[in-house]
Amino acid sequence: MADLLSLAQLLLNGLALGSAYALVALGFVLVLNATGSINFAQGDMVMLGGYVAIALARLLDLSGLAVLPLVTLAMAGFGLLFSMLAWRPFRRRPPISGLLATVALGLTLQEAMNALEGAAPQAGPTLIGTGEIHLGPLGLSRASLGILVACLVLGSAQGWLLGRTQFGRRLRASAQDPVTARALGLPVDRLIATSFALAAALAGAVGLLLSGPYFVTPTSGNDLILRAYVAVTIGGWGSLKGAVVGALLIALFESVVAGYASSVVATASLYGLVLVLLAVRPAGLFPEPFGRRA
Repeated sequence: MADLLSLAQLLLNGLALGSAYALVALGFVLVLNATGSINFAQGDMVMLGGYVAIALARLLDLSGLAVLPLVTLAMAGFGLLFSMLAWRPFRRRPPISGLLATVALGLTLQEAMNALEGAAPQAGPTLIGTGEIHLGPLGLSRASLGILVACLVLGSAQGWLLGRTQFGRRLRASAQDPVTARALGLPVDRLIATSFALAAALAGAVGLLLSGPYFVTPTSGNDLILRAYVAVTIGGWGSLKGAVVGALLIALFESVVAGYASSVVATASLYGLVLVLLAVRPAGLFPEPFGRRA
């Protein structure tokens, strides 16, 4: 009985961690679906969002819930700036140029925050307070509950935005065939800049959510973007549902293996299983129909 309770607690903890990974992966997929290229600075945007949350909470003496809309607005503005620096100058060049630009800007953010705030971990404001909620014999922190709820709400909102709205249809059309989209009068550049703003706003929300329970450092985005990339690869390139499922599977696997062995064994086993999965199902668990995204 004790072993079953221990396993259930590990799975519950993994579910909360997977929700955090899923939120990062959703921002990653948003830009991927808009541009057809990879934004490797998405994890660093989450890191920046955490520091912005800390600075605003410290300056205005507000709770995490009150700071949340301010962080998302500030990061949306940064997303527009980011698109002007990392995407717009390279949109007619080979995809590798834009990819390397996002890597360079991500590293610039890391070094800038290291110079401004130092390398020591910092704790951000909590969204819904501290403490633990008990579900029978199991426990879940309020921070983890906030992450779970945010994943459900933001994931559903993004799925609706991309799959059910005119904006989403125009965004997918712009990514799949920008020349034809421009010929039809679609504001391709503006749509893509908006997708960067939305992805950065999402990263800001995630940064606030994670900065409380997991702290934030200038390099904390590195692990997040790696997990997001693996999640998108496992789930199916460009699939929102696949990104969420892939992120949850990664975190559940890591939590259980780390609970019974170690984090080193969990990480090594994870990448080994990813290689096996890609050999068996290279398109991922939820491959997209040809010519369709999100």
